[in-house]
Amino acid sequence: MRLHRLRITAFGPFGTTQDIDFDELSAAGLFLLHGPTGAGKTSVLDAVCYALYGSVPGPRQGSGQGATLRSDHARPDARTEVRLELTVAGRRLEITRQPPWERPKKRGTGTTTDKAQSWLREHVPAAAAAGAGTWKDLSRSHQEIGEEVTQLLGMSKEQFCQVVLLPQGDFARFLRADAEARGKLLGRLFDTRRFAAVEQRLAERRRAAEAQVREADAALLADAHRMQQAAGAGPGEAGAELPLPDAEPGDPGLAEAVLAWAAVARSGARERHTVARSALAHAESARAAAAAELDDVRELARLQRRFADAQERAARLEERAADHRHVLARMEQARKAEAVAPALALRADTDTDHRRATAAEAHARGRLPAAYADEGAAGLAGAARKASEELGGLASARRAEHRLDELSAQRADLDRQERGDEELLQEAEGWLADWDGTRTRLQQDIEAAQEAATRTEHLAGQLKADQERLDAARRRDRLTEQAATAGERALAAREHAAGAHEHWLGLKERRLAGIAAELAAHLVDGTPCAVCGATGHPAPARRAEGHVDRATEEAALAAHRRAEETARAAAREHADVRAELAAATAAASDTPAAELAASVAELRQAYDTAWDRAAGQHAAREAFARAEREHDRRVTAQQEAARRVDSRAALRDALERERTGLAQDLAHARGGCASVAERAAQLEREAALLTEAADAARAADDTAQRLKDADARLADAAFRAGFDTPAAAAAALLDDARYRELQHRVDAWQQEEAAVRALLAEPDAAAAARCPAAPLAAAEAAAAAADRRARAAASGCDAADRRRADLDRLSARSAAAARRLAPLRAEYDRVTRLATLAAGTSADNERKMRLESYVLAARLEQVAAAATARLLRMSSGRYTLVHSADRTGRGRSGLGLHVVDAWTGRERDTATLSGGETFFASLALALGLADVVTDEAGGVRLDTLFIDEGFGTLDDQSLDEVLDVLDSLRERDRSVGIVSHVADLRRRVHAQLEVVKGREGSVVRQRGAG
Repeated sequence: MRLHRLRITAFGPFGTTQDIDFDELSAAGLFLLHGPTGAGKTSVLDAVCYALYGSVPGPRQGSGQGATLRSDHARPDARTEVRLELTVAGRRLEITRQPPWERPKKRGTGTTTDKAQSWLREHVPAAAAAGAGTWKDLSRSHQEIGEEVTQLLGMSKEQFCQVVLLPQGDFARFLRADAEARGKLLGRLFDTRRFAAVEQRLAERRRAAEAQVREADAALLADAHRMQQAAGAGPGEAGAELPLPDAEPGDPGLAEAVLAWAAVARSGARERHTVARSALAHAESARAAAAAELDDVRELARLQRRFADAQERAARLEERAADHRHVLARMEQARKAEAVAPALALRADTDTDHRRATAAEAHARGRLPAAYADEGAAGLAGAARKASEELGGLASARRAEHRLDELSAQRADLDRQERGDEELLQEAEGWLADWDGTRTRLQQDIEAAQEAATRTEHLAGQLKADQERLDAARRRDRLTEQAATAGERALAAREHAAGAHEHWLGLKERRLAGIAAELAAHLVDGTPCAVCGATGHPAPARRAEGHVDRATEEAALAAHRRAEETARAAAREHADVRAELAAATAAASDTPAAELAASVAELRQAYDTAWDRAAGQHAAREAFARAEREHDRRVTAQQEAARRVDSRAALRDALERERTGLAQDLAHARGGCASVAERAAQLEREAALLTEAADAARAADDTAQRLKDADARLADAAFRAGFDTPAAAAAALLDDARYRELQHRVDAWQQEEAAVRALLAEPDAAAAARCPAAPLAAAEAAAAAADRRARAAASGCDAADRRRADLDRLSARSAAAARRLAPLRAEYDRVTRLATLAAGTSADNERKMRLESYVLAARLEQVAAAATARLLRMSSGRYTLVHSADRTGRGRSGLGLHVVDAWTGRERDTATLSGGETFFASLALALGLADVVTDEAGGVRLDTLFIDEGFGTLDDQSLDEVLDVLDSLRERDRSVGIVSHVADLRRRVHAQLEVVKGREGSVVRQRGAG
């Protein structure tokens, strides 16, 4: 990395723009940056750091993006800016950064804040004939610029500040610091976080493996507790006293101890199972013998109860013998009365018929007039025939009465017709009197509708033209807004396409910059390189962080092309909208749409009014035609009504003469009734009542004779059956239900008698009755006790079998768990060894060094070796820096740093060096660290270095030796800037950059080597 130019504006103490030409200062290889205290020497270095990384070292950055870096001496309208031109990795770049700026508002009062901005440009050399070349924009993104700078330099801001801006005070403190402080500084410089992450990862894996092992051990112990419960389920058994292994989850050998304990428990369970099976067999035999004895006793008790029951049933039969004989006698009387039953039934039926006929006769006679009360059946029949004959003579009178009603209806109809014709004539005369005025009015309506139709056609044409102009005006207004919106979209699409194009070009440049690493990824030893053809590849390029691959570049190119297509489509859309707007403007002119809308509304209202009037033309013609038809109809009706009036008078006279004759004939036929129909109804009722009474009298006489015959037949039947009277025979009869009940009682008594005789005759029951009472309770108690003992033995056997099966199952599960635990235990042991070794707590780690400390010790050894090469020259071969791996107190081991004094041959701590010697050592250490960090960062060449302070502690000879060492850096084409206010250095170093402070801010003055 080589610095070329630096421009500072309104930054730190510099109120105006200051330009620094590092190419001129670096021409001599060594230049001095000096000035009074507080002038701003460090601010120059801060500006370099801010340009590269967007921030300054230490607390000077403040908060945010550097708003506090603005100079208090700057004009209000001056923007803070730092621009740095440098060459790194063969590329000449220009970085410009502007922190946030609170500036005065362009309009009104007050201030507004502009955001921070950054630019990155690259110088593109031109051909020999084309001039000095051009600058190409790469990015304006803070993040992208920061990533690009970090990738090119290969170091972070902290590493840059330690390597390029060598702070001697920090390295003096480094020499005197303890191992812990040195470890923190070296960790920041060499970024050993990955090794600390390895330690943490190993510790996490150890904890995870330990958790898995503990979980598996806990499961084994849980199974062991289950086996203990299963083995010791019975109180007093051996399994209950078998103790579990005395171990905790995670202890070595726990699985083997659990498996051994399980084997012992299984053996005891099998022995208890065998004993339980023997006890069960003995209990089963005793239960079978007790059951057989109980069956014999139960059979004896059954026979004894059977014989005793038979004796009790025989006694009860003897008690019911008298009742049984009475039932037999009653059934015998009922069988005799069955012969009299038909005569009894006939007499009952006949008596019922006679009673019914007598009641009917009395009812019929009660409805007749008193004149017929003593008449017999023959007299009543004769009176009925006489009434029927008189009823037949009323047929002609009915016809005459019907004709009289028809004549009355016809006369009423004639009166109704006469009233209707009179109303019709009056209405016709009134309507015809107004006919002339009605006809004139209807003709005027037709003419008005014709005029309105003509005006409607004229207004329709005018309305169409104005409506088209209104539609065009509305399209014009709408398209004006659409054109503005389409223009904004087209502009945004063009800006987006430009941004996508710049993004693609930036990615393409970044890919081309790292194309060597991309090609190196495909190199294989022995295969020719596609670029140079060599088959050996000793140092292939490595991909830097943030390398752009082919897929990323192609995706950016596709996005750029899509953005361009979107921009073209937006432009076409904008052009189409503008063309439509021009057409609409030509059609509508400049007349406002509101004015055209008012005109159209006025025309439409006039058109609607005319159209409504014109629409009534057809209705007016129809009304005129209907009126003429109505006129003709009313004239015709008037003439016909007049003719009907003349013919109706003759018809009324003929109907009156016929009505008078019929009325005289009907007065004789009706008698005392109001009508012939009423007289006929009276005769019909009288004939019906007389006929009914005659029939009822004859039926009563007939049923009386039949009742007398039935009484004689019943008396004869009762005498022959052996009964004294018919009433005695009727009392002896039984109905079917009662007879079946008595028969059932007889049959049951006979069956019970037979069963009792059979039971008393059984020899087994009789023999059992002679024996003593059966001891049933004792036999049942003995059988129950034997059954309980057998069930208890079976339960014990089942429990022993279940314990044995449970132990076998749990033992198998524990064995499988132990097999699964074995690789976990091995992994846990291996990870634990690695974790403790990396953490420095293992016995195998003799120096008790952590992995990160070990790596830092190796880096410190490299730094000490590189620093010794320069310290020997600065100290005239007296001092050498060596790395010490000794452990100091409770701190880290491996980060000790000692100095070897060649004059005394002794090794001592760097904290014992004097002020000048400390400067020698810290400067050598800083230069050595710069070399090591540079190599660690990928070999990026650092052509510009700054050394800050410490020269005031040197005498003249030592200062010469230090300057010789610094001047020797030019052999590696480096330029070194010394930051100091030592007056003697101004005489010795000719290229100088002086910072002068004043009331208006600091300024820089530059003097070259000449």
